[in-house]
Order: sequence, then structure tokens, then C-alpha cells
Amino acid sequence: MVKKFLDKLRPHFEEKGKLHAFHSVFEGMETFLLVPSTTSKVGCSIHDAIDSKRIMSFVVIALLPALLFGMYNIGYQNYHQANVEAGFMEMFIYGFLATLPKIIVSYAVGLGIEFVVAQWKKEEIQEGFLVSGLLIPMIVPVNCPLWMLAIAVAFAVIIAKEIYGGTGMNIFNPALVARAFLFFAYPTSMSGDQVWVANETIFGLGNQLTADAMTMATPLGQAASNVEVTAGFSDMVIGLIPGSIGETSVIAIAIGAVILLYTRIASWKTMTSVFIGGAIVGWLFNIAGMEGNLVAQIPWYEHLAAGGFAFGAVFMATDPVTSARTENGKYIYGFLIGALAITIRVLNPGYPEGMMLAILFMNMFAPLIDYCFVQRNISRRLKRAGK
Repeated sequence: MVKKFLDKLRPHFEEKGKLHAFHSVFEGMETFLLVPSTTSKVGCSIHDAIDSKRIMSFVVIALLPALLFGMYNIGYQNYHQANVEAGFMEMFIYGFLATLPKIIVSYAVGLGIEFVVAQWKKEEIQEGFLVSGLLIPMIVPVNCPLWMLAIAVAFAVIIAKEIYGGTGMNIFNPALVARAFLFFAYPTSMSGDQVWVANETIFGLGNQLTADAMTMATPLGQAASNVEVTAGFSDMVIGLIPGSIGETSVIAIAIGAVILLYTRIASWKTMTSVFIGGAIVGWLFNIAGMEGNLVAQIPWYEHLAAGGFAFGAVFMATDPVTSARTENGKYIYGFLIGALAITIRVLNPGYPEGMMLAILFMNMFAPLIDYCFVQRNISRRLKRAGK
């Protein structure tokens, strides 16, 4: 039925059709709804039962637990700061209404740019932004202005993606590039004590908080300021703490990790190595006994649950485009991300998070890691062949 419906519409979008200007949109929607009937005409290709659009769809499904919990946590933090009692649905709806505009702006700006580029190249719309468009709103503070988010999305899509050739050709993770742009261009809107709690009333829900009432630092922010961390390990695992929209609940992130690993979309080697690298370096800083540095004194297991560490390990480090692709290279790539993230947290008090910079830094070295392992395998085979 769907195919027949699309077949009737196709002539309008083909050349000389009255809707030819939207040909890329039609092609993108058709291949999203139906398995493409075209196959590779040149070169050697391996065909699988799943295509890139369905891979992206599974990643979006894996993100939903963290997104839904983040919406609830936004409402929870607002009502908690206002010291007002509210029910579950009231908190969730408030968080939903606060998050929805960010998602709409992210997709509207990102897909709008991709539509223009696709029309210019005479290609179909790439599916990569299906994930990036959801990731970007999830890794920013709830009080990030919409105009600021729109600029960051445009910067990420143009500079970090399209300039390299589009989906599958980018060196850096576009979502992290958007966050890095916001952090360095508008630091006061991405850090501090007043960006993590929604401070407005939305359709009669929530409470308009004063500056004093909405002051709430993240656990890493408290430690970086040499203030005793008030949140315990269980609070970090559950996620009812201040933080970016989708990064607070380790439980919700773990559900997403299970989905990605079960569908074999994410590499368990990369994911596990990130946690191992973070745990080892965190433990080394614990035994080093750095007096006066509360971040270094955070137990290694709390480092893995604090901030965006778990979210980055599950959804960012495992990005198949920007991560290492050789099987042994995945161990090195993931380990160095975890190790660098904790190192940056401890040694750079001006940037207590660390995960974003660690992943972006290792994105640069992923091709080198793969190159070294490929050349090593080639050398071994040549030696076995006596050449």
C-alpha cells in the first residue's frame, strides 16, 4: 500500500514535475519507509539486511530512555528548587514542553541545511542527522537559548559534516562539535550554577525561579570549585541531579547501551574500553593523594557515573563514522578516550567535564590508529608469504 502510494506521487517529484524542487525530500522519505530497490553498480560491496537509515533508527530508539528521563528530571529540578510538590506527570509534561522546542529547532535547522545541500548536489537527503538532531538537544543545558542552539547546529552541520562530504565522511562527531562551539563561543550559557535548572513557567506549569533559587551546580562543578559534592553515587546512577538533558541517568543510558549492543550497532570493545580507561586513570589519581584537588579525590567509580562520561561512552565514542574501525584499534581508541576524559577533569579546573574534548581529540587520531593496525597486518602477511 505504501509503495503504491509513493509510486503515484513519484512523477510529481521527477524532472519536469511540478514538485521537482523537493525531489531530495521525496527520495529520502521513500528510502526511509521502504528498503531501497537499487544496489551498488560498481566496486565490491557487502549487502546486509539492514541499511544506514535503520541503523540510525535503532540509535534513536536507544536514546529514548535517556531523553524521556531527562524530560522528567527537568521538571523534577524545577519543582525541587521551588520547594513545590508536584506529581510525576506534571513534572514530565513540564520537562517535555521545555525540551520539545530544542528538538524542533535542531531538526529544522539541521535538516533544512541538508535539504539545501542535497538539492545543490542533486542527491537524496542524508540520514546521519536523524541521530545528530536528537543528540545535540540532549547534551546541552536546559536553559540554552534556542537562537544559540540554532547557530550551533548550523555550524556543526556545515563545518563538521557537509564540508567533508556529508554523512560517512566527517572526521569529528557533529553533535560534539555543536557542544564545543557553544562552550567556547558562549561559555556562560554552558557552564556555571544557573544553566541546569529550567527557570520559567510553561503553560502554567513549573515555577518562575529567582537567580538565587535556581543556583544548582553539577557534582563535577562542585568538585571543580572545591565544594564538597552533595550528590552520592546512587544519585548519579538514578540521575535526579542537575546536568545536561540526556546525560544524568546512568540507568537510562545503560538501557540504551543494551539496545545498541543487542542490535550490534555499537562496538562493545570501544564501549568497554572507555570505562576501563576511565576507571584505571581515576583510580591512579585516587591513590596519588592530590591534596586540595577534590576532582582527583572523587572515587573512580563515581567518575564513570558523573557528568557526560557514561553518555559519551555509549553514544558518542561508539559512533561508527568517527571512531576506530579495526577490531584491535577499538580497544586503544576507547581506552584513550576514558583516560583522557578523567585526566582533563582532574588537571583542568576550568573544564571539569572532559568527555567532550577527549572524544573530539581521539576523533583526530582514529584514522592513525586504524592505519597502524592495518599496516601491521600487511607486514605480517608479507612475512608469512616470504616477501
